[in-house]
Amino acid sequence: MAESSGDIETPPPGAGGTPAGTGPHLTRSIGLLQLSAIGIGATVGTGIFFVLNTSVPEAGPAVVVSFVIAAITAGLTALCYAELASAIPVSGSSYSYAYATLGEIVAFGVGACLLLEYGVSASAVSVGWGQYLNEFFHDAFGFTLPNVIAQPPGDGGYVNVPAMVLVTLCCLLLVRGTKESATLNAVMVGVKLVVLLLFVAIAFSGFQSSNLKPFAPLGFSGISTAASSIFFSFIGLDAVSTAGEEVREPHRTLPRAILIALIVVTALYIAVALAAVGAQKWTLFQGQQAGLAQILRDVTGQTWPSIMFALGAIASIFSVTLVVIYGQTRILYTMGRDGMLPPAFASVSPRTGTPVWNTVVVSIGVSLLAGFVPLDVLADLTSLGTLVAFTVVSIGVMVLRRTHPDMPRGFRVPGFPVTPLLSVAACIYVISGLHTLTFGFFAAWLTGAALIYFGYSIKHSRLRGAD
Repeated sequence: MAESSGDIETPPPGAGGTPAGTGPHLTRSIGLLQLSAIGIGATVGTGIFFVLNTSVPEAGPAVVVSFVIAAITAGLTALCYAELASAIPVSGSSYSYAYATLGEIVAFGVGACLLLEYGVSASAVSVGWGQYLNEFFHDAFGFTLPNVIAQPPGDGGYVNVPAMVLVTLCCLLLVRGTKESATLNAVMVGVKLVVLLLFVAIAFSGFQSSNLKPFAPLGFSGISTAASSIFFSFIGLDAVSTAGEEVREPHRTLPRAILIALIVVTALYIAVALAAVGAQKWTLFQGQQAGLAQILRDVTGQTWPSIMFALGAIASIFSVTLVVIYGQTRILYTMGRDGMLPPAFASVSPRTGTPVWNTVVVSIGVSLLAGFVPLDVLADLTSLGTLVAFTVVSIGVMVLRRTHPDMPRGFRVPGFPVTPLLSVAACIYVISGLHTLTFGFFAAWLTGAALIYFGYSIKHSRLRGAD
Protein backbone atom coordinates (compact mmCIF):
# COMPACT_ATOMS: atom_id res chain seq x y z
CA MET A 1 0.00 0.00 0.00
CA ALA A 2 1.44 3.34 -0.99
CA GLU A 3 2.19 5.74 1.85
CA SER A 4 -0.29 8.48 1.09
CA SER A 5 -3.57 9.46 2.67
CA GLY A 6 -5.21 9.32 -0.73
CA ASP A 7 -5.04 5.52 -0.61
CA ILE A 8 -7.79 5.14 1.99
CA GLU A 9 -11.46 5.45 1.41
CA THR A 10 -12.96 8.81 2.22
CA PRO A 11 -14.56 8.51 5.66
CA PRO A 12 -18.18 9.44 6.30
CA PRO A 13 -18.93 13.16 6.41
CA GLY A 14 -17.52 14.71 9.50
CA ALA A 15 -15.24 11.81 10.31
CA GLY A 16 -12.40 14.15 10.96
CA GLY A 17 -10.72 13.21 7.70
CA THR A 18 -9.89 15.42 4.76
CA PRO A 19 -10.40 13.92 1.31
CA ALA A 20 -7.32 13.69 -0.83
CA GLY A 21 -6.09 16.96 -2.15
CA THR A 22 -8.20 19.22 0.07
CA GLY A 23 -5.92 19.82 3.02
CA PRO A 24 -2.68 18.99 4.78
CA HIS A 25 -1.67 15.34 5.06
CA LEU A 26 0.40 13.33 7.50
CA THR A 27 2.87 10.70 6.29
CA ARG A 28 2.05 6.98 6.55
CA SER A 29 5.20 5.61 8.19
CA ILE A 30 4.01 3.43 11.12
CA GLY A 31 3.63 -0.38 10.91
CA LEU A 32 1.99 -2.95 13.19
CA LEU A 33 4.98 -3.40 15.52
CA GLN A 34 5.49 0.32 16.00
CA LEU A 35 1.76 0.98 16.44
CA SER A 36 1.39 -1.83 18.99
CA ALA A 37 4.38 -0.36 20.80
CA ILE A 38 2.66 3.04 20.82
CA GLY A 39 -0.35 1.47 22.53
CA ILE A 40 1.74 -0.49 25.01
CA GLY A 41 4.05 2.46 25.55
CA ALA A 42 1.21 4.85 26.34
CA THR A 43 -0.45 2.37 28.68
CA VAL A 44 2.28 0.52 30.56
CA GLY A 45 3.76 3.22 32.72
CA THR A 46 0.80 5.60 32.64
CA GLY A 47 0.03 4.37 36.10
CA ILE A 48 1.64 1.07 37.03
CA PHE A 49 4.88 2.67 38.26
CA PHE A 50 3.08 4.76 40.87
CA VAL A 51 -0.68 4.04 40.89
CA LEU A 52 -0.32 1.26 43.48
CA ASN A 53 0.69 3.86 46.06
CA THR A 54 -2.83 5.32 45.93
CA SER A 55 -4.99 2.38 44.82
CA VAL A 56 -3.72 -0.25 47.27
CA PRO A 57 -4.70 1.87 50.32
CA GLU A 58 -8.20 2.09 48.78
CA ALA A 59 -8.68 -1.62 47.98
CA GLY A 60 -6.00 -3.53 49.88
CA PRO A 61 -4.66 -6.69 48.20
CA ALA A 62 -7.97 -6.82 46.30
CA VAL A 63 -6.48 -4.12 44.05
CA VAL A 64 -5.82 -7.08 41.75
CA VAL A 65 -9.61 -7.34 41.30
CA SER A 66 -9.73 -3.59 40.63
CA PHE A 67 -7.29 -4.08 37.76
CA VAL A 68 -9.45 -6.89 36.40
CA ILE A 69 -12.57 -4.69 36.48
CA ALA A 70 -10.74 -1.84 34.73
CA ALA A 71 -9.30 -4.28 32.18
CA ILE A 72 -12.71 -5.78 31.36
CA THR A 73 -14.12 -2.29 30.85
CA ALA A 74 -11.16 -1.33 28.66
CA GLY A 75 -11.38 -4.64 26.79
CA LEU A 76 -15.04 -4.19 25.87
CA THR A 77 -14.29 -0.68 24.67
CA ALA A 78 -11.17 -1.85 22.81
CA LEU A 79 -13.34 -4.09 20.64
CA CYS A 80 -15.49 -1.06 19.77
CA TYR A 81 -12.38 1.02 19.07
CA ALA A 82 -11.06 -1.71 16.80
CA GLU A 83 -14.20 -1.67 14.62
CA LEU A 84 -14.36 2.11 14.33
CA ALA A 85 -10.62 2.38 13.72
CA SER A 86 -10.88 -0.15 10.87
CA ALA A 87 -13.85 1.72 9.35
CA ILE A 88 -12.65 5.30 9.93
CA PRO A 89 -8.82 5.16 9.86
CA VAL A 90 -8.10 8.85 10.50
CA SER A 91 -6.38 10.88 13.19
CA GLY A 92 -8.38 12.18 16.14
CA SER A 93 -9.38 8.98 17.93
CA SER A 94 -12.83 9.01 19.54
CA TYR A 95 -13.27 12.67 18.56
CA SER A 96 -13.30 11.65 14.89
CA TYR A 97 -15.54 8.66 15.59
CA ALA A 98 -18.04 10.85 17.44
CA TYR A 99 -17.94 13.36 14.58
CA ALA A 100 -18.77 10.63 12.08
CA THR A 101 -21.54 8.99 14.10
CA LEU A 102 -23.10 11.44 16.57
CA GLY A 103 -22.49 14.87 15.08
CA GLU A 104 -20.42 17.97 15.59
CA ILE A 105 -21.40 19.20 19.04
CA VAL A 106 -20.99 15.75 20.61
CA ALA A 107 -17.63 15.42 18.87
CA PHE A 108 -16.44 18.73 20.29
CA GLY A 109 -17.43 17.59 23.78
CA VAL A 110 -15.53 14.34 23.29
CA GLY A 111 -12.55 16.29 21.98
CA ALA A 112 -12.63 18.37 25.17
CA CYS A 113 -12.66 15.16 27.23
CA LEU A 114 -9.68 13.81 25.30
CA LEU A 115 -7.69 17.02 25.72
CA LEU A 116 -8.35 16.91 29.44
CA GLU A 117 -7.48 13.22 29.57
CA TYR A 118 -4.23 13.52 27.63
CA GLY A 119 -3.00 16.80 29.05
CA VAL A 120 -3.57 15.92 32.69
CA SER A 121 -2.29 12.36 32.36
CA ALA A 122 0.87 13.50 30.57
CA SER A 123 1.51 15.95 33.38
CA ALA A 124 0.79 13.37 36.09
CA VAL A 125 3.06 10.77 34.50
CA SER A 126 5.92 13.21 34.01
CA VAL A 127 5.72 14.14 37.70
CA GLY A 128 6.76 10.58 38.56
CA TRP A 129 9.93 10.95 36.50
CA GLY A 130 11.62 13.06 39.17
CA GLN A 131 10.83 10.47 41.84
CA TYR A 132 12.53 7.67 39.93
CA LEU A 133 15.43 9.95 39.01
CA ASN A 134 15.96 10.55 42.71
CA GLU A 135 15.68 6.82 43.43
CA PHE A 136 18.41 6.15 40.85
CA PHE A 137 20.66 8.97 42.07
CA HIS A 138 20.26 7.83 45.68
CA ASP A 139 21.09 4.16 45.10
CA ALA A 140 23.78 4.70 42.46
CA PHE A 141 25.55 7.86 43.65
CA GLY A 142 24.30 8.56 47.18
CA PHE A 143 22.61 11.91 46.54
CA THR A 144 19.19 13.21 45.56
CA LEU A 145 17.81 16.36 44.00
CA PRO A 146 16.25 18.76 46.52
CA ASN A 147 12.56 18.10 47.06
CA VAL A 148 11.70 21.72 46.27
CA ILE A 149 12.63 21.13 42.60
CA ALA A 150 12.07 17.36 42.29
CA GLN A 151 8.64 16.83 43.88
CA PRO A 152 5.20 18.08 42.83
CA PRO A 153 3.67 21.12 44.57
CA GLY A 154 1.79 20.07 47.66
CA ASP A 155 4.09 17.08 48.18
CA GLY A 156 7.21 18.87 49.40
CA GLY A 157 8.03 20.68 46.17
CA TYR A 158 7.51 24.11 44.66
CA VAL A 159 8.31 23.48 41.00
CA ASN A 160 8.94 20.05 39.48
CA VAL A 161 11.95 20.79 37.28
CA PRO A 162 12.62 17.19 36.11
CA ALA A 163 9.04 16.92 34.85
CA MET A 164 9.40 20.14 32.86
CA VAL A 165 12.72 18.97 31.41
CA LEU A 166 11.14 15.67 30.38
CA VAL A 167 8.26 17.39 28.57
CA THR A 168 10.74 19.65 26.75
CA LEU A 169 12.76 16.63 25.55
CA CYS A 170 9.58 14.94 24.30
CA CYS A 171 8.60 18.12 22.46
CA LEU A 172 11.95 18.31 20.66
CA LEU A 173 11.72 14.67 19.61
CA LEU A 174 8.13 14.96 18.35
CA VAL A 175 8.97 18.08 16.38
CA ARG A 176 11.80 16.19 14.69
CA GLY A 177 9.45 13.61 13.18
CA THR A 178 6.89 10.86 13.82
CA LYS A 179 8.94 7.96 12.45
CA GLU A 180 11.92 8.79 14.67
CA SER A 181 9.64 9.18 17.70
CA ALA A 182 7.86 5.87 17.03
CA THR A 183 11.15 4.00 16.60
CA LEU A 184 12.63 5.35 19.84
CA ASN A 185 9.36 4.60 21.61
CA ALA A 186 9.47 0.97 20.42
CA VAL A 187 12.95 0.60 21.94
CA MET A 188 11.84 2.11 25.26
CA VAL A 189 8.77 -0.13 25.34
CA GLY A 190 11.10 -3.12 25.15
CA VAL A 191 13.12 -1.73 28.07
CA LYS A 192 10.05 -1.17 30.27
CA LEU A 193 8.69 -4.66 29.59
CA VAL A 194 12.02 -6.18 30.64
CA VAL A 195 12.21 -4.21 33.91
CA LEU A 196 8.59 -4.94 34.82
CA LEU A 197 9.12 -8.65 34.19
CA LEU A 198 12.26 -8.38 36.34
CA PHE A 199 10.15 -6.82 39.08
CA VAL A 200 7.57 -9.61 38.85
CA ALA A 201 10.25 -12.31 39.07
CA ILE A 202 12.06 -10.78 42.07
CA ALA A 203 8.91 -9.69 43.92
CA PHE A 204 7.41 -13.17 43.64
CA SER A 205 10.56 -14.54 45.29
CA GLY A 206 9.53 -12.55 48.38
CA PHE A 207 5.83 -13.43 48.08
CA GLN A 208 4.10 -14.13 51.40
CA SER A 209 0.50 -15.29 51.43
CA SER A 210 -0.02 -13.57 54.79
CA ASN A 211 0.34 -10.21 53.00
CA LEU A 212 -2.92 -10.95 51.17
CA LYS A 213 -4.90 -11.05 54.42
CA PRO A 214 -7.33 -9.42 54.79
CA PHE A 215 -7.85 -9.54 51.04
CA ALA A 216 -10.50 -6.79 50.81
CA PRO A 217 -10.23 -4.77 54.03
CA LEU A 218 -12.41 -1.94 52.71
CA GLY A 219 -14.97 -4.14 51.00
CA PHE A 220 -16.26 -3.99 47.44
CA SER A 221 -16.71 -0.23 47.61
CA GLY A 222 -12.96 0.09 48.03
CA ILE A 223 -12.38 -2.19 45.06
CA SER A 224 -14.71 -0.07 42.92
CA THR A 225 -13.09 3.18 44.01
CA ALA A 226 -9.64 1.82 43.17
CA ALA A 227 -10.86 0.58 39.77
CA SER A 228 -12.14 4.06 38.98
CA SER A 229 -8.89 5.70 40.06
CA ILE A 230 -6.61 3.39 38.06
CA PHE A 231 -8.68 3.40 34.88
CA PHE A 232 -6.55 6.19 33.41
CA SER A 233 -3.84 3.53 33.15
CA PHE A 234 -5.63 2.22 30.04
CA ILE A 235 -5.57 5.36 27.91
CA GLY A 236 -2.89 3.84 25.66
CA LEU A 237 -5.64 2.04 23.75
CA ASP A 238 -6.95 5.43 22.75
CA ALA A 239 -3.46 6.60 21.73
CA VAL A 240 -3.30 3.86 19.08
CA SER A 241 -6.28 5.30 17.25
CA THR A 242 -4.91 8.87 17.28
CA ALA A 243 -2.33 7.70 14.72
CA GLY A 244 -4.91 6.69 12.11
CA GLU A 245 -3.50 8.80 9.28
CA GLU A 246 0.13 7.83 9.86
CA VAL A 247 -0.36 4.04 9.77
CA ARG A 248 0.31 1.75 6.84
CA GLU A 249 -2.73 -0.38 5.87
CA PRO A 250 -4.83 1.20 8.63
CA HIS A 251 -7.95 -0.95 8.10
CA ARG A 252 -6.03 -4.01 9.27
CA THR A 253 -3.21 -2.54 11.35
CA LEU A 254 -5.29 -0.39 13.72
CA PRO A 255 -7.60 -3.11 15.15
CA ARG A 256 -4.75 -5.62 15.44
CA ALA A 257 -2.56 -3.14 17.31
CA ILE A 258 -5.39 -2.22 19.72
CA LEU A 259 -6.04 -5.86 20.63
CA ILE A 260 -2.32 -6.70 20.95
CA ALA A 261 -1.81 -3.72 23.28
CA LEU A 262 -4.81 -4.70 25.41
CA ILE A 263 -3.67 -8.30 25.90
CA VAL A 264 -0.06 -7.42 26.74
CA VAL A 265 -0.99 -4.59 29.08
CA THR A 266 -3.67 -6.48 31.02
CA ALA A 267 -1.46 -9.51 31.65
CA LEU A 268 1.43 -7.35 32.80
CA TYR A 269 -0.66 -5.11 35.09
CA ILE A 270 -2.23 -8.03 36.92
CA ALA A 271 1.14 -9.78 37.33
CA VAL A 272 2.80 -6.63 38.71
CA ALA A 273 -0.09 -5.87 41.09
CA LEU A 274 -0.20 -9.43 42.45
CA ALA A 275 3.56 -9.58 42.90
CA ALA A 276 3.60 -6.19 44.67
CA VAL A 277 0.85 -6.89 47.21
CA GLY A 278 2.30 -10.34 47.84
CA ALA A 279 5.76 -8.97 48.59
CA GLN A 280 4.71 -6.01 50.77
CA LYS A 281 1.97 -5.51 53.37
CA TRP A 282 -0.80 -3.42 51.87
CA THR A 283 -0.67 -0.85 54.69
CA LEU A 284 2.89 0.16 53.67
CA PHE A 285 1.95 1.46 50.20
CA GLN A 286 0.48 4.73 51.47
CA GLY A 287 2.80 7.66 50.72
CA GLN A 288 5.60 5.62 49.12
CA GLN A 289 7.63 7.25 46.37
CA ALA A 290 9.12 5.08 43.63
CA GLY A 291 7.32 2.30 45.48
CA LEU A 292 8.13 -0.61 43.17
CA ALA A 293 11.84 0.10 43.39
CA GLN A 294 11.51 0.21 47.19
CA ILE A 295 9.88 -3.24 47.17
CA LEU A 296 12.80 -4.68 45.19
CA ARG A 297 15.29 -3.21 47.65
CA ASP A 298 13.37 -4.63 50.61
CA VAL A 299 12.99 -8.10 49.08
CA THR A 300 16.63 -8.50 48.02
CA GLY A 301 18.38 -6.35 50.62
CA GLN A 302 20.51 -4.99 47.78
CA THR A 303 20.47 -1.83 45.69
CA TRP A 304 21.26 -3.18 42.20
CA PRO A 305 17.70 -4.40 41.45
CA SER A 306 16.22 -1.03 42.43
CA ILE A 307 18.87 0.78 40.35
CA MET A 308 17.97 -1.28 37.28
CA PHE A 309 14.28 -0.81 37.92
CA ALA A 310 14.64 2.95 38.41
CA LEU A 311 16.49 3.19 35.09
CA GLY A 312 13.72 1.22 33.42
CA ALA A 313 11.10 3.46 35.00
CA ILE A 314 12.94 6.55 33.79
CA ALA A 315 12.86 5.19 30.21
CA SER A 316 9.26 4.04 30.62
CA ILE A 317 7.92 7.35 31.87
CA PHE A 318 9.78 9.10 29.05
CA SER A 319 8.04 6.77 26.60
CA VAL A 320 4.59 7.33 28.11
CA THR A 321 4.94 11.10 28.18
CA LEU A 322 6.14 11.07 24.56
CA VAL A 323 3.17 9.04 23.32
CA VAL A 324 0.52 10.89 25.34
CA ILE A 325 1.75 14.28 24.11
CA TYR A 326 1.81 12.83 20.59
CA GLY A 327 -1.81 11.73 20.98
CA GLN A 328 -2.97 15.13 22.18
CA THR A 329 -1.28 16.96 19.31
CA ARG A 330 -3.01 14.68 16.76
CA ILE A 331 -6.42 15.31 18.32
CA LEU A 332 -5.82 19.08 18.20
CA TYR A 333 -4.54 18.71 14.62
CA THR A 334 -7.78 17.03 13.56
CA MET A 335 -9.97 19.53 15.40
CA GLY A 336 -8.06 22.40 13.80
CA ARG A 337 -8.44 20.85 10.34
CA ASP A 338 -12.18 20.49 10.93
CA GLY A 339 -12.42 24.19 11.81
CA MET A 340 -13.29 23.45 15.43
CA LEU A 341 -10.10 25.22 16.55
CA PRO A 342 -7.98 27.90 14.83
CA PRO A 343 -6.20 26.63 11.66
CA ALA A 344 -2.75 27.02 13.24
CA PHE A 345 -3.42 23.77 15.10
CA ALA A 346 -3.65 21.96 11.74
CA SER A 347 -0.53 23.47 10.16
CA VAL A 348 2.12 20.88 9.22
CA SER A 349 5.81 21.62 8.74
CA PRO A 350 6.85 20.86 5.13
CA ARG A 351 10.28 19.82 6.40
CA THR A 352 9.37 17.36 9.15
CA GLY A 353 5.78 16.50 8.24
CA THR A 354 4.68 17.17 11.83
CA PRO A 355 2.38 19.81 13.40
CA VAL A 356 5.22 21.80 14.98
CA TRP A 357 3.28 24.81 16.32
CA ASN A 358 0.63 22.51 17.76
CA THR A 359 3.27 20.35 19.47
CA VAL A 360 5.01 23.34 21.03
CA VAL A 361 1.73 24.74 22.41
CA VAL A 362 0.73 21.37 23.89
CA SER A 363 4.17 20.86 25.41
CA ILE A 364 4.12 24.28 27.08
CA GLY A 365 0.73 23.57 28.61
CA VAL A 366 1.71 20.09 29.85
CA SER A 367 5.00 21.42 31.19
CA LEU A 368 3.31 24.15 33.22
CA LEU A 369 0.81 21.68 34.68
CA ALA A 370 3.56 19.22 35.56
CA GLY A 371 5.78 21.86 37.09
CA PHE A 372 3.38 23.95 39.13
CA VAL A 373 0.04 22.20 39.75
CA PRO A 374 -0.70 19.51 42.37
CA LEU A 375 -2.11 16.64 40.34
CA ASP A 376 -3.28 14.09 42.90
CA VAL A 377 -6.92 15.24 42.65
CA LEU A 378 -6.79 15.27 38.84
CA ALA A 379 -6.13 11.53 38.43
CA ASP A 380 -9.86 10.88 38.85
CA LEU A 381 -10.60 13.70 36.41
CA THR A 382 -8.42 11.96 33.84
CA SER A 383 -10.35 8.74 34.36
CA LEU A 384 -13.67 10.53 33.92
CA GLY A 385 -12.59 12.13 30.64
CA THR A 386 -11.37 8.75 29.39
CA LEU A 387 -14.55 6.93 30.38
CA VAL A 388 -16.83 9.51 28.74
CA ALA A 389 -14.84 9.21 25.50
CA PHE A 390 -14.95 5.41 25.72
CA THR A 391 -18.73 5.48 26.24
CA VAL A 392 -19.21 7.61 23.13
CA VAL A 393 -17.09 5.20 21.08
CA SER A 394 -19.24 2.26 22.15
CA ILE A 395 -22.42 4.16 21.23
CA GLY A 396 -20.80 5.21 17.95
CA VAL A 397 -20.31 1.60 16.89
CA MET A 398 -24.05 0.96 17.18
CA VAL A 399 -24.94 4.20 15.37
CA LEU A 400 -22.53 3.55 12.48
CA ARG A 401 -23.86 0.00 12.04
CA ARG A 402 -27.30 1.52 11.51
CA THR A 403 -26.37 4.57 9.41
CA HIS A 404 -23.62 2.95 7.27
CA PRO A 405 -24.28 -0.80 7.42
CA ASP A 406 -22.40 -1.54 4.18
CA MET A 407 -19.24 0.40 5.01
CA PRO A 408 -16.11 -1.81 4.70
CA ARG A 409 -14.82 -2.84 8.12
CA GLY A 410 -11.54 -4.63 8.74
CA PHE A 411 -12.88 -5.78 12.11
CA ARG A 412 -16.37 -6.29 13.52
CA VAL A 413 -17.28 -6.30 17.21
CA PRO A 414 -18.23 -9.86 18.20
CA GLY A 415 -21.58 -10.34 19.92
CA PHE A 416 -23.07 -7.14 18.51
CA PRO A 417 -25.04 -5.33 19.94
CA VAL A 418 -24.52 -6.93 23.35
CA THR A 419 -20.80 -6.14 23.51
CA PRO A 420 -21.06 -2.36 22.97
CA LEU A 421 -24.02 -2.23 25.38
CA LEU A 422 -21.94 -4.02 28.01
CA SER A 423 -19.11 -1.57 27.30
CA VAL A 424 -21.40 1.39 27.99
CA ALA A 425 -22.70 -0.23 31.17
CA ALA A 426 -19.17 -1.02 32.40
CA CYS A 427 -18.01 2.57 31.77
CA ILE A 428 -21.00 3.97 33.68
CA TYR A 429 -20.31 1.58 36.55
CA VAL A 430 -16.66 2.68 36.82
CA ILE A 431 -17.70 6.35 36.56
CA SER A 432 -20.03 5.85 39.53
CA GLY A 433 -17.04 5.05 41.75
CA LEU A 434 -15.38 8.44 41.24
CA HIS A 435 -15.36 11.09 43.95
CA THR A 436 -18.09 13.77 43.91
CA LEU A 437 -15.57 16.62 43.59
CA THR A 438 -14.42 15.14 40.27
CA PHE A 439 -17.80 15.78 38.67
CA GLY A 440 -17.67 19.44 39.71
CA PHE A 441 -14.29 19.96 38.02
CA PHE A 442 -15.50 18.07 34.97
CA ALA A 443 -18.63 20.24 34.68
CA ALA A 444 -16.45 23.36 34.85
CA TRP A 445 -14.21 22.00 32.07
CA LEU A 446 -17.18 21.21 29.81
CA THR A 447 -18.61 24.67 30.47
CA GLY A 448 -15.37 26.20 29.21
CA ALA A 449 -15.46 23.92 26.18
CA ALA A 450 -19.05 24.99 25.43
CA LEU A 451 -18.00 28.65 25.47
CA ILE A 452 -15.28 27.91 22.90
CA TYR A 453 -17.65 25.90 20.73
CA PHE A 454 -20.41 28.50 20.61
CA GLY A 455 -17.97 31.40 20.50
CA TYR A 456 -15.67 30.07 17.73
CA SER A 457 -16.19 26.54 16.49
CA ILE A 458 -19.81 26.78 15.41
CA LYS A 459 -18.87 29.69 13.12
CA HIS A 460 -15.79 28.09 11.56
CA SER A 461 -16.64 24.38 11.34
CA ARG A 462 -15.50 22.85 8.03
CA LEU A 463 -18.48 20.51 7.98
CA ARG A 464 -20.94 23.35 8.65
CA GLY A 465 -19.27 25.50 6.02
CA ALA A 466 -19.62 22.71 3.46
CA ASP A 467 -23.39 22.57 3.94
